[in-house]
Amino acid sequence: MKNRNIELLAPAGDMEKLKTAIHFGADAVYFAGKNYGLRAYGTNFENMTIKETMDYIHSAGKKGYVTLNVYARHNDFDGLKDYVQTLVDSNVDAVIISDLGIFSFVHENFPSLPIHVSTQANTTNFMAAKMWHKLGAERVVLARELNLDEIKHISDENPELEIEAFIHGAMCISYSGRCLLSNYLTGRDSNHGECVQACRWKYSLIEETRPDEKIDITEDSRGTYIFNSKDLCLIEHIDKVFDAGVNSFKVEGRMKSPYYVATVINSYRRAIDHLMECEKTGKPYKCPNELLDELNKASHRKYTTGFMVSDNNVTQNYETSIQEQDSKFIAIVLDVKPNKILVEQRNKFAVGDELEVLSPSDCFRKTIKVSKMENENGTELTEAKNVQQKIWIYTDLSIEVGDILRK
Repeated sequence: MKNRNIELLAPAGDMEKLKTAIHFGADAVYFAGKNYGLRAYGTNFENMTIKETMDYIHSAGKKGYVTLNVYARHNDFDGLKDYVQTLVDSNVDAVIISDLGIFSFVHENFPSLPIHVSTQANTTNFMAAKMWHKLGAERVVLARELNLDEIKHISDENPELEIEAFIHGAMCISYSGRCLLSNYLTGRDSNHGECVQACRWKYSLIEETRPDEKIDITEDSRGTYIFNSKDLCLIEHIDKVFDAGVNSFKVEGRMKSPYYVATVINSYRRAIDHLMECEKTGKPYKCPNELLDELNKASHRKYTTGFMVSDNNVTQNYETSIQEQDSKFIAIVLDVKPNKILVEQRNKFAVGDELEVLSPSDCFRKTIKVSKMENENGTELTEAKNVQQKIWIYTDLSIEVGDILRK
């Protein structure tokens, strides 16, 4: 019998994002060390800090998964055993693997270490999922090309296997990340974590031997973004994803900002909690409008339900690859005292500004009118314009450390 709880799984590109994800309601986080992960240009985590990181995660009652999802060449196995031993000694809850060779190596040498099969492995059918489970996988992260009926079939045929699926974030134009564009155009291998997102660049279509033959394609004077996918957003459909047998709801974004992580995780945490209440009461799930509005406040391209929900046929973003957002990250709360909070500034603000609170608490979306602020030495300020300057703001709201102010 499948576990009927939902795990909200958040990206953690560095320690700040990890702490942000946990503060805003993630049940688990996934992150990478300096090697073997598919985000080579992210900050990632030094080997010596992984134990400390896992201690922090477990002290919060959460789980941490580490990516080992490169597609390996022979020399990638040099040092792999020592690295995985570091992960085992750090008490990671699972490793995420794409490559069959790395899977076999880890399972044979560290049989007690749980393995999750990455979406990069392109699991698109129930027999592949069954085989991964037979080989020793505890969980499979399904390919993003599947629809709900296909996911449910995989889940029903594999009742002992945990199922994870992406519910939000950037989509890859290639088959679950199996892209050659980056390597071909720049020499940076996306299957070794070095993707430059060449699919987001502007392209014009010309057939060299037939210059006078028109090839119909949606474009404008700037070119066309025929490879550029919209961003996945399934917050209105999480009840259907849940009913399809998905145990873990995964958010993409290890390269995104802490503000993105806070906004998206807070929104899905509230949506999942609302869904659980609907499950208890028998009411149909409907995503609160304020949460749809929230997701527009984080950086994003136009949204799509991708392949999962059949009412969305257009996943390409033909207009632009530039991301947009409806609000600005102003400050993060570092300390709380009676009637005032210490914040670290991220964007300019001034006395007289009205700032909105992003919080997992009841202060969510309440506002602060900045009437008085001081620097750490007690000097009164009229404007905060130095990045990462620490400033006291006076407020009666019950704001928590880790909350965010925006406008």
